[in-house]
Amino acid sequence: MSSFDFSISQTFSGARIGVITTPHGVIQTPAFVPVGTQATVKSLTPSEIRDVGTELFFVNTYHAYLRPGLEVIKKFGGLHAFMGWDGPIITDSGGFQVFSLARNASLVKISEEGVEFQSHWDGSKHFFTPESSMACQWDLGSDIHIAFDDCTAYPVTREVAHKSMEHTHRWLQRSIDAHKKFATIAMKKKMPYQALYGVVQGSVYEDLRRESARVIAGANTDGIAIGGVSVGESKEEMAKVLSWVIPELPDNKPRHLLGVGEIDDVFVLIENGIDTFDCVQPTRLGRMGKVFIFSESGRHEIDITKTMYAHDTASIDTTCFCYTCTHFSRAYIHHLFHVKELLGYRLATIHNVHFMHNLVATIRTSLSDGTFHELKKRWIYDTV
Repeated sequence: MSSFDFSISQTFSGARIGVITTPHGVIQTPAFVPVGTQATVKSLTPSEIRDVGTELFFVNTYHAYLRPGLEVIKKFGGLHAFMGWDGPIITDSGGFQVFSLARNASLVKISEEGVEFQSHWDGSKHFFTPESSMACQWDLGSDIHIAFDDCTAYPVTREVAHKSMEHTHRWLQRSIDAHKKFATIAMKKKMPYQALYGVVQGSVYEDLRRESARVIAGANTDGIAIGGVSVGESKEEMAKVLSWVIPELPDNKPRHLLGVGEIDDVFVLIENGIDTFDCVQPTRLGRMGKVFIFSESGRHEIDITKTMYAHDTASIDTTCFCYTCTHFSRAYIHHLFHVKELLGYRLATIHNVHFMHNLVATIRTSLSDGTFHELKKRWIYDTV
């Protein structure tokens, strides 16, 4: 019996409210998932990650594999002990980073067996296969794994997208077979179960996306991820992909959208039935001094580094109750960025991640009480 479960408590049109249960805790869905690229949500401690409302966060297999390396993490028994985080973790397959970060894209060699690539750190050569990706993720000990996939760039021809999709489908079955082997070993050792999600690909081509969705839906996985919607496509194309894919997916499996999560995206993806979604934007923007606010105009971001905030006594957002907003002014945070104090990056990150979690929690409530469309109009100016 696995210790991974998903249940839906309520639906509202295409959106749904549910709970994902993992060995390391539960995730209330829909949920925003911060990205901890190198086993850390940059600048935050595990307790701070928890305090801002995080129930699940993302770690990149590619980065953990290269630095510090699997042997180091295995000495601790996995990511949870290594990084001092006792909550749920989701890891990706490494495929996206292989194609996007390899030092020389021309040296990425794709074959039926897998992908050969050079480290973007030191140029060393490595080879990822569906089997090695599954082995890496089981060694990392994450609660949710992503099957090895071929993530195409954008724009891409239909021919290349089709070939990539077929690779993804064949690699999925190999990922499933490897996953079963490692799950059997874990069960014998009385270790926690680790879930597996298949990945829908197909770029911006409707027939490919629908075909991929049907293949992934019919596979023996615990959940479904949707990839290839954060590699250069427009927001309109992202919405179209969701409108093609979601109707082909079963209701009883959780759905994760990879790499999407800007504020105006959140309403679209949730109303289309996405349960969890990860995005680097809140933390990346925070380190640049761009912090989130609620605004009736639909412009939900200010640049705290601008001189206009040097004497501003208000908090970043008067509707926010995060640690940053309940303790510090815009003027102080502006000062920290101006003098390049690290505390500024930390406080902005705390605020932005908390802001995203609070927004999604508010959306969950609006789905429950039937006020979602009114809330969306308040947040997204163009819908008024």
